[in-house]
Amino acid sequence: METYKREFIQFLESAGVLKFGDFTAKSGRKIPYFINAGDIKTGAQIKKLGEFYAKAYFEKRGNQPCVLYGPAYKGIPIAVSVASALADKGLDVPFFFNRKEEKDHGEGGVFVGYTPKEGEEIVIVEDVITAGTAIRESMAILSSLKNTKVAAVFVMVDRKEKGQTEKSAMAEVGEAYGFPVYSVVDVYDIIEYLEEDESNRENVERIKNYLKINGAKE
Repeated sequence: METYKREFIQFLESAGVLKFGDFTAKSGRKIPYFINAGDIKTGAQIKKLGEFYAKAYFEKRGNQPCVLYGPAYKGIPIAVSVASALADKGLDVPFFFNRKEEKDHGEGGVFVGYTPKEGEEIVIVEDVITAGTAIRESMAILSSLKNTKVAAVFVMVDRKEKGQTEKSAMAEVGEAYGFPVYSVVDVYDIIEYLEEDESNRENVERIKNYLKINGAKE
């Protein structure tokens, strides 16, 4: 496993973002581990998270400019931290996010921050994709922006779960909308990391058993 992947998983675990137990995903599935960006609580943690996303961004997109979009609520601090980390490396990009409810006074509207211009590429930053539900919601919201294009999505972890078909939710999203979905690590990286410590055996078995049922066939 690449060093940065191990460091990222260690970071997720130490920050309480990666948890093991019994959880219910937004998709309704009962899952044996949970990735929750809402557990990032300090300046140092959110700064570090942005740096990992920025590393993935440069690896996949190089120095291509974009407009970062962070879906409310968890995507908001992610977008801010990624924009800051990219700027530290010489790529200064704007960002924006949505309100859960459209504002009917003041500046109004559903979006806060930069307004994407015609022809600009939008990159969505999210915490995780399980069944693709959140990304489809984001695409519906972004459809109000005319003549812009979503160029990619970046998430923390590819869960490698099937979506509405036997393919992974990430693959389905990419095929449906015509853009790639990238992750810093995937669930098999997490399994490999856990297998290095015998005390993690139960969690490894639970995740593997879950993937036997819900894992993507691709």
